[in-house]
Amino acid sequence: MVRPGRPATNGVAVLLQSGLMSELAGRTALVTGASRGIGEGIAVALAQAGAAVAINYKERVEGARRVEERITTACGRSLVVQADVSRREEVERMVRAVEEGLGAVDILVNNAGIARPQAVAKITEEDWDEVLAVNLKSCFLVTQAVLPAMRERGWGRIINISSIAGQAGGLVGPDYAASKAGMLGLTRYYATLLAPEGITVNAIAPALIETEMVTSSGWATPDLVPVRRYGTVEEVAAVAVMLAANGFITGQTIGVNGGRLLS
Repeated sequence: MVRPGRPATNGVAVLLQSGLMSELAGRTALVTGASRGIGEGIAVALAQAGAAVAINYKERVEGARRVEERITTACGRSLVVQADVSRREEVERMVRAVEEGLGAVDILVNNAGIARPQAVAKITEEDWDEVLAVNLKSCFLVTQAVLPAMRERGWGRIINISSIAGQAGGLVGPDYAASKAGMLGLTRYYATLLAPEGITVNAIAPALIETEMVTSSGWATPDLVPVRRYGTVEEVAAVAVMLAANGFITGQTIGVNGGRLLS
């Protein structure tokens, strides 16, 4: 069987050429968990679209500095900020640092997350609490921290990076699936609440994107995807940039899954 190759065109570049990205010029974005993978791709794409980008990381400072270099090399403005986004005091410190260094947050991408494949019988209460805290509680904490400034200005974009696991269960574990499903409920709640205030809230639900998390899993293979290849980080990033630029799409979950889940 001949497998389809990677897409020949960068989706972000197409959006930029369309002229639709002028809305993002001069905006400030915060991307959590941005030191690698999907978070890195979204941070770079938002910078390419004209936003100043805060790159959050917890432990991978080398990765965060690499993302910063990619952005500054392309003449973008960025700031590296360390924080455990599952802890309120660290979130508040992070948001203050971003406001002081780049300005109030206009675009929030809740991307930080962990996946810990385990046999169901071996998942402990501590395992459950950690996955829910990092993946779901952090989404609430960071959103709560940036919302006052968004509401004051009457403009904001919140993009939650969920997963196909939140829609279909997946293979990682019940803690991961529950955390990602919770993000979708949080997305719909905030979208309903904030729509009249100029703030949109959407989710992206990727599946089998070619990241370290997926390729090192031991079970993931392109044969699981109808299009017969892994998705690319750039394809997810293009959707994030589109949602950041669009003020009429809200309360939606965009599947970037190669046809693995149809809606």
